Amino acid sequence: MAAGEPPGAEHLSQLAENLLYQLQENFQALTERITLRMEEMGERISDLEKHVVDLMIEAGIENSDDELRH
Repeated sequence: MAAGEPPGAEHLSQLAENLLYQLQENFQALTERITLRMEEMGERISDLEKHVVDLMIEAGIENSDDELRH
């Protein structure tokens, strides 16, 4: 303990450091889950676009993917 620090300051500092570490771990895990969900949603949107194009072709509407995006 450094001179002039009250008793327990080192313990409090360790608790704060542990809390920040846990927050960092939780934030990283949350970031990874959000990124995975965004990738899954991107894949679902791509699949949906493909199915819409397929349905339009079946219905005799021949728009290309580029025309659908405008």
